[in-house]
Amino acid sequence: MKEVLIVDDVATNRELIREALASPEYEFHEAANANDALEAMRNHPADLVITDVRMPGASGVELLKELQREYPNTIVILVTAFGTVESAVEAMKAGARDYVTRPLDLDKLGLVVRRALGNPDLLKAVSILRPVLDKKRGFEDMLGRSHALLQTLDQARRAAATSSTVLIQGETGTGKELLARGIHANSRRSAKPFITLNCSAIPKELLESELFGHLKGSFTSAVLDRKGRAEAAHGGTLFLDEIGEMPLELQAKVLRLIQHGEIEKVGAASSTRVDIRVVAATHRNLAAMVENGAFREDLYYRLNVIPLSLPSLRERREDIPELARFFFERSCSKQERKDLRLPDRLLDSFVAYRWPGNIRELENIVERIVVLTSGNEVTSGDLPAFLQTEPTPLAAIGFDLPPSGISLGDLERELLLRALQECNWNQSRAARYLSLSRRTLIYRMQKYNLIGRPPSYIVHNRSKIVEIA
Repeated sequence: MKEVLIVDDVATNRELIREALASPEYEFHEAANANDALEAMRNHPADLVITDVRMPGASGVELLKELQREYPNTIVILVTAFGTVESAVEAMKAGARDYVTRPLDLDKLGLVVRRALGNPDLLKAVSILRPVLDKKRGFEDMLGRSHALLQTLDQARRAAATSSTVLIQGETGTGKELLARGIHANSRRSAKPFITLNCSAIPKELLESELFGHLKGSFTSAVLDRKGRAEAAHGGTLFLDEIGEMPLELQAKVLRLIQHGEIEKVGAASSTRVDIRVVAATHRNLAAMVENGAFREDLYYRLNVIPLSLPSLRERREDIPELARFFFERSCSKQERKDLRLPDRLLDSFVAYRWPGNIRELENIVERIVVLTSGNEVTSGDLPAFLQTEPTPLAAIGFDLPPSGISLGDLERELLLRALQECNWNQSRAARYLSLSRRTLIYRMQKYNLIGRPPSYIVHNRSKIVEIA
């Protein structure tokens, strides 16, 4: 059995790492600072130390140097929210085996630990996680590991290798431009420009000139020749955002651009050839607009060669904690509030909310919380009113007792099972969901033989369950 020491001044961070690495092959110890860590090492010398970099008192790097002097055979992995080249170089020079950045990718942390300890199950773990990692390759900026997102990313990765037109559909704030940039970055045109045009942000009388360019004197304010976005994207990708807002009279010219690679500048007597790939996006239902005569049918079919649909945030709730953590860490750095903490227990309120504004709304709300929180730890009172939810009373569920009677034990087991499924078998979240202590939840799980991972799954962490294929 390998001894693992987790060093972090935040108890919830230690619990998260311990749960992510849970295995009968590891025995875990914890410390809240460097001094406690050294004391723990004297009592139980660890094979591996996972330590945060920023802690009250001595830093993780200082602890690393002391461990190298006293326990040269101990492996050290650093955890930092500041993934700069400088911190990585400093850590490696001091003797760290590896380092990971916040927000933590629990899959990556598990692989780093297994590699460091020479776990013979490493190849098996890699084979399990490889489908997830492959689907995100090239789209690492798209945070999340939900099935709905990974399915879209897999389709986008396949589309990127082609020259076909792509139509991205999704609600406002779901990350359509980020997906388009990922497609461009993974295409053969990645070394060439990625040019965007938001069709809803430019007055329609100026949209044609902005897209195709104009010649000097073609209208009153045209004092110079100007290159349009389509020409600027030559050799690369033109991203037409909110194309559902494009005027009908301009849609015919966009159709010509896609079909023949030709544009006609405002005031020009002849056309200009351009080599571009078009990726379009909209939050509107273009098929319905075609039926209503608000969008050209021929352009719709030209755009819809490869349709991609980005799920809303409420369709990928399991990704919300990871996204909230990422935006929180980034906002704390931006607002110079690096000591501010967001307890895990509050994340259930984020998961329960519908987020009509999707990722953009989540990012803005998290920044508001960071700016307005007065203490060093976010409390439920610091959350906006719509996130301050209370447990649903039994009467509101519409629960009726059957006339023939009911088994209390069977009912309790069913409630436990459904709560665990709702929380993706994360025991800490399920305990908060049921207003129980984690110890009580585990006792009841043992009572009803619910301990252990569900038999249909093999990989489990705080934000993702990977199903057996």
